[in-house]
Amino acid sequence: MHKLTMAVVLALAVLLPQGASIAQDRAITNIAGDVYRFQNKFHYSIFVLTEEGVVVTDPINAKAAVWLRKEIEKLTDQPITHLIYSHSHGDHASGGAAFGKIPNIIAQANAPAKIDGVEPTMRVSDVTAVKVGGKTIELTPLGPGHGNDLMAIVVQPESVAFVVDAVAAKRLPFRDFGSANVDDWTDQVRKVETLEFDIFAGGHGPMGVKEDVTQGRIYMEELREQVLAGLKSGKSSDELVGSVMMESYMDWGSYDQWRELNVQGMARHLKAVGAVN
Repeated sequence: MHKLTMAVVLALAVLLPQGASIAQDRAITNIAGDVYRFQNKFHYSIFVLTEEGVVVTDPINAKAAVWLRKEIEKLTDQPITHLIYSHSHGDHASGGAAFGKIPNIIAQANAPAKIDGVEPTMRVSDVTAVKVGGKTIELTPLGPGHGNDLMAIVVQPESVAFVVDAVAAKRLPFRDFGSANVDDWTDQVRKVETLEFDIFAGGHGPMGVKEDVTQGRIYMEELREQVLAGLKSGKSSDELVGSVMMESYMDWGSYDQWRELNVQGMARHLKAVGAVN
């Protein structure tokens, strides 16, 4: 049984201006029912308490996983029985071995043979439901885009979606999209929109709702449209940085830091796929 008499909510980290310290590096908050969110600085994962075991997701790193394991032990007598990776990128998927021996380790089919030394026992290539202690964990591969092994994780009956990196609530996409095909990335977000959930818990940024996923997709579409129009009019990427302001999103997280990079990344992508011709 869960030790529900224990205080389970720690103070959330306060995001301070650049260069300032963070008041609390790690925190646990209850999202809904038996679903909790774990914060490690600017990264998040979720875990689920059930009467048949604990389901954890991205370990983030070894130190974070050790801390989380100890905190879970304060919440329940049940062992960790499932580790589910959202994807294999090192800033989310490192340190899984620090959770200890886990019988069920789940990753998308395209994930590496081992993820930071941890070998998955189950690989997901299609929509899959995992049932644990009265909970249904719905796993949906999102296809190529931000990486090739990204999965959306939806916990029922709490109706909580955990989606990492493809989209965040009221936060711009990361920097210049890396080397990803941004059209594929947008398709990943569209696939998340098809899922059934109410509460959105991203791997970064604040908590949100399903509409925040839609707004994230609309941002990417509007960015594409404006950058493409500018390129077709003969503007350079540097000129577009000064003209594609995306004013409707000025209150979103990382707007000041990443808007210019988003414009540059979108311009690079559109040139690479031949959309400008």
